Amino acid sequence: MQTKAILAQADVINVLDAAQKEADSNNWPVTIAVTDDGGHLLGLRRLDGAAPFSADVATQKARSAALGRKETQVFEEMINGGRTAFLSAPLQGLLSGGVPITVDGHVVGAVGISGVKPDQDVQVAKAGVSAIG
Repeated sequence: MQTKAILAQADVINVLDAAQKEADSNNWPVTIAVTDDGGHLLGLRRLDGAAPFSADVATQKARSAALGRKETQVFEEMINGGRTAFLSAPLQGLLSGGVPITVDGHVVGAVGISGVKPDQDVQVAKAGVSAIG
């Protein structure tokens, strides 16, 4: 039988805190979502000033990154590059800002950020991911 790493609640809090620290240091009002490897929401934090709809967008970005096993920026670039058929894929949140969390080469979850420019969302997401050693 194989075993796999999973995100514990303490890990989720560490990711949320690290992402919030990055967002706060730049005065960016974002929502931070953390999912498990199956895209199921484990934690959500909507910072003061973040638009209400950003909660759903951040969650969908994290879900897509977890299920797709890659950054959502890859999907956005694919679509923008002309592969518009990918819009029919059964995923939402195919915008930059979703980043998988990888441990020992395996995706254990993902972070999704929504609320600022795409590269800023990615910056905050990667700060959150960096909390997992």
